[in-house]
Amino acid sequence: MREMTRLERRSPEIAVLTLDRAERRNALSTALRDEISDRLDALAADPELKALVVTGEGTVFCAGFDLEEFDQAARDPTVADALWASSDRYHHGVATFPMVTIAALNGPAIAGGFDLAVLCDLRIASTTTTFSHPEYAFGDVVYGPLRDIVGGGLARELCLTGRVLDADEALAAGLVSAVVEPEAVLAQSLELAQRVAVAPRANLMRTKAKAVTRSGLVSDAGTLDL
Repeated sequence: MREMTRLERRSPEIAVLTLDRAERRNALSTALRDEISDRLDALAADPELKALVVTGEGTVFCAGFDLEEFDQAARDPTVADALWASSDRYHHGVATFPMVTIAALNGPAIAGGFDLAVLCDLRIASTTTTFSHPEYAFGDVVYGPLRDIVGGGLARELCLTGRVLDADEALAAGLVSAVVEPEAVLAQSLELAQRVAVAPRANLMRTKAKAVTRSGLVSDAGTLDL
C-alpha cells in the first residue's frame, strides 16, 4: 500500500509533512492518521528539528475524517474500537508534538481538517481557505483547541452552528497569521518556519511545553472529550 504522506527535509531544522490523499480531499482515514502519528513519533526524537510545516496535496487542506469508516464502525464494534484508538493517538500526537508546528493551509479545512489546523501552533492561509465544522449536525465537535486560539465566543458559534469562516475573517480573529495567494502558502509558511528556527531548540521546546500545558490538552483525553 502506498504511503499517504510525504516528508521532505528543507533543512536540518525544518521539515514539511504533506497529506497526500488528494483524490479523497486528504480525508483522515485510520491509515492516514496512523501514518501521521508514526511520522510524528519519529520526528519528535529528531535532535535537530525545530519546526514542522503541515500541508495538503491539491486544493483542499483536509476534509476531515473519512466518513465511510464511520459507516463501517457503526456495523462492527472492532472497527469502531480501532477507529477511536487511532483517533485518540493522532490527536494527542499532534497536540503535544514537542516542536513548533505550522499549518500551511492550501485550501478548505473542514471538520477534522479544521481540528488539525488548530492543533498546529501557527497557521498561514491561502485566499481559498475556509474553516467549518459541518459535523455539528450529526456528531461531536472538537472544541477545546479552537477555543484556546480564538476564545469561547467565536468557538461556540462555529462549533454550535457550523458557520463557514473565510480566510479574511480568520485573519481578523487571530486564527491565522497571514492570508496569501494559494501558490505562496508553502513559501510563506517556510519563511515563518525559518523565523522560528532562529531560536535555540531548547527554548522552543520549553515554550511549546508551556503552551501545551496552558491549553489544557496535556492529558490523554479522548477525541470526543476535547
